[in-house]
Amino acid sequence: MNAFEVTGGKRLKGDIIPQGAKNEALQVISAVLLSKGKITISNIPDILDVNLLIELLQEMGVKTERPSRHVCSFQADEVNVDYLNSETYRKKSGKLRGSVMLAGPLLARFKKVFVHKPGGDKIGRRRLDTHMTGFEKLGARFSYHPGDDYFRLEAPELKGCYMLLEEPSVTGTANIVMAASLATGKTTIYNAACEPYIQQLCRMLNRMGAKITGIGSNLLFIEGVRELAGTEHQMLPDMIEIGSFIGLAAMTQSEIRIKDARVAELGQIPDKFRQLGIRLEIQGDDIYVPPQELYEIQTYLDGSVLTLYDHPWPGLTPDLLSVMLVVSTQAKGSVLIHQKMFESRLFFVDKLLDMGAQIILCDPHRAAVIGLGRMHKLRGITMSSPDIRAGVSLLIAAMSAEGKSVIQNIDQIDRGYQYIDERLNRLGASIKRI
Repeated sequence: MNAFEVTGGKRLKGDIIPQGAKNEALQVISAVLLSKGKITISNIPDILDVNLLIELLQEMGVKTERPSRHVCSFQADEVNVDYLNSETYRKKSGKLRGSVMLAGPLLARFKKVFVHKPGGDKIGRRRLDTHMTGFEKLGARFSYHPGDDYFRLEAPELKGCYMLLEEPSVTGTANIVMAASLATGKTTIYNAACEPYIQQLCRMLNRMGAKITGIGSNLLFIEGVRELAGTEHQMLPDMIEIGSFIGLAAMTQSEIRIKDARVAELGQIPDKFRQLGIRLEIQGDDIYVPPQELYEIQTYLDGSVLTLYDHPWPGLTPDLLSVMLVVSTQAKGSVLIHQKMFESRLFFVDKLLDMGAQIILCDPHRAAVIGLGRMHKLRGITMSSPDIRAGVSLLIAAMSAEGKSVIQNIDQIDRGYQYIDERLNRLGASIKRI
C-alpha cells in the first residue's frame, strides 16, 4: 500500500490551478446515461473515484473517447443494464459511493436498475432513504434483497408529482432530478439541495433538452420530456480543493495564488477562513493568500468563542470542516468545530493529538480546538488516512510539522485529489510517494 513521506516546515510559493469538482463529476458523468447522444465533458478530475465511475460506464456498454485525462466524450446508445446485477459490478460499485448516482438515469431510461450498497468514505451512516422515497413517489417499486445486499427498482412508467424531501440531500436531489427529467408530467421538488453542483447538473440537462426551472433555489420544477440529446459541459473547479489550498497556505506560512477559482461559486468559504484570521485577497477570479506569520481566530461580537458548523448550501460544506479543524490548531485563539452531518468524521483527531495539538473531542460531532499560536509546532508522526477529507487535512498538518511524517492508506487521498504530491512539490513541498 502506498504512503506519503512528508518533510515538514517547508514554505510554499507559486500558482496552483484547482482540479475539476469531484462531487459534480460523479453527477454529470452519471447523467450521460439519460441520452443516446454524444456528451463531452471537460475539466474532469483525474482521480480514483471518477476513473472508476467511467470504467463502470464502459463495462455496461457506454462508448467513451478520452483525448486527454481531463476531457471525455460519452455515448450511451447501447447499454447493457443487466451488467448492474453482475458480481463484477457489485464488487466495483462497492468501492465507490458515487455508484448510487447511476440509479436515477437508468431507472428513467431503462425502467429498471439494481442498486448495490455503495462504498466510499467510512464517516458514519449515509442513508439512501431520500433517493428511494423520491423514486417511489415518481412511481417506482423497489425491493430489498438482504442476502446480496442490493435494491431492485422497477418503473414501467415514471410520473411527475409533488414531493417534499426529508433532507436537502445533494445526491438524492440529483438522482431524483435525473429520473424526473424523463418522467411523464411535471415534478415539483421542495427542500431540494441547491449547491453549485446541482445547478451545474440542471443547466447541463437543460442544454440536453430538459425543462428545469427554479435552478439555484430549493424549489425545483421539472417538466418531463420524451428524450434528451447530447451536449458539451465544462465542470466547475473543486471548491473543497480550493478551501484546502487556502488552509494549507496559512498553516505553512506560504504564499499561494489559486488560479481561476470561480469565486462567485464558493459561497461562504472565503469568509469562513477569514473568521479563522486568515488573510486572503480576491483578485479577479484568483484567490491570493499572502504569507502570514500568525493568524488569530475571531470571536463573536459579545466575545464568546467562535463555532464553525456545516449546513446545507449556501451554508458551509461539511467537507471542509476537517481542514478548518487542522488549520485552527496553529491559530491564536479557540474555536468549536461542530460536524453535524457525519458522526465519524472527527475520528482522525487522535492523530492530531499525537502530533501535539490541543483538542478536546467533546463527542462524535464536536471538537474544541485550543489554538497554539505557533508557540508549539506540531511534530511528525506515522499515521493513516481514514477518509478523503481527513487524509488531506493530515497532509496539511504534516507539511506544517517539525520533522518527518508518514501518512499511510493514501489511496483515500488519491480518491479525491489528483496528483496532489506532484502539484504541491512544484510549489516547494517535500512529499515522497513510497
